[in-house]
This record gives sequence, structure tokens and C-alpha cells, in this order.
Amino acid sequence: MFDFHCHSVFSDGELIPAEIWRRVKVLNYTAIAITDHADHSNFEFILENLLKIKRAFQGLTPRLLAGIEITHVPPELIPELIKMAREKGADLVVVHGETIVEPVAEGTNRAAILGGADILAHPGLITEEEVKLAAEKGVFLEISGRKGHSFTNGHVVGLAKKFGAPLVINSDAHSPSDLLSKDLALKIALGAGLTKEEVENLWKKAQQRFLKS
Repeated sequence: MFDFHCHSVFSDGELIPAEIWRRVKVLNYTAIAITDHADHSNFEFILENLLKIKRAFQGLTPRLLAGIEITHVPPELIPELIKMAREKGADLVVVHGETIVEPVAEGTNRAAILGGADILAHPGLITEEEVKLAAEKGVFLEISGRKGHSFTNGHVVGLAKKFGAPLVINSDAHSPSDLLSKDLALKIALGAGLTKEEVENLWKKAQQRFLKS
């Protein structure tokens, strides 16, 4: 079990990274990525601090990854910020997609995909064209465990299956109660329209992409 989208006190989460790590260790995770909300003002601060704990926890299980979630940044600025985050050492870059429960700027999903984000979080009512692009570019679309963002999981899964876009199940955890057990993650995916076999394949592909070394 792993999760590539959660938040610490470096944005709007409740826990310091070490406590997130400890709680998912108890849940038998193999890896956790902390991906705090970021824009041009704070992405360097987030990554500098997450990379410190990544280095300190090197070799421990679960593996800790340092990432960011680019959030509410104007679409035309997203591709360059993705590049800047990678240059600063981000293991993965998530972009806060066009969820139906927040006023995310139209065009954010497309900018994230064309900009080469690793994961497009809670992409809402993503279009067929955008899903085709995600499939072409290997951008993972998120099945969200978070209340509100999860409302469109079925839509995302349906189009991803139709056009072959990769999927990943993430908690988008902000508090301890948001973290997912493997059983709950499976149920969320089944409820969105996947089969058990498809979920196992989904986890395998995500592991191969984000946990290569």
C-alpha cells in the first residue's frame, strides 16, 4: 500500500511529516509521498524541508518521497512551475485539478497534462480530449479518497478506462482520519467502477512508475 498525495503542516495538514510517516507505517504502507500545496511563493520552502526528512529517513520503510501539489496557480504558469519544482528536487509533482467543489481555473487540467505533471489530482469533470492527452503523456489521473473531490471518481474512472489513461488511488489526507487503509482504498476504487483485478493492475503500474529505485 502507498499514497502519493497527502499534506503536512507545511501547508494545510495537521501533522508533521514524521507523524504522517509513523501513522502510515502502522497501516503497513511501503511508501508515502508528502505533497503540500504550493505556488511560486512557497514551493522552495516545502521542498527544502521535505528533502531534509527524506534524507534523514533514507533506507527506512515506508519510503518517504518529497513532492508538491501545485494549487490554484494560473494555468499558463503551471508548466514552468512543474519544471522549477523538479529542478529543486521534487520526487513527484501533483497538480490540483479542476475539482467540482472548488473554483479551480478552467484550463488547469490541460496545463497540468501538457506540462508533464506526474499526477493530476481530483480532475473533476475532465474532458475526453484531456483524458486522451493524459493517456498519451502518461499522466496519472487520481481516484480521490477525499470528501467532495471524490464526487467525480466514477466519471474519471469511466473515461480513463475508455482511453487507457493511468490511474492512482490517493487519500489527499489532511488529518489522521483521512489516511486510507488498503481495504478502504480498494472499496473506493470498486465504488468508482473498477474491478479487483483492475485495482491490482493499477497499484502495480503506480508502483513501477513512482517507486522505481
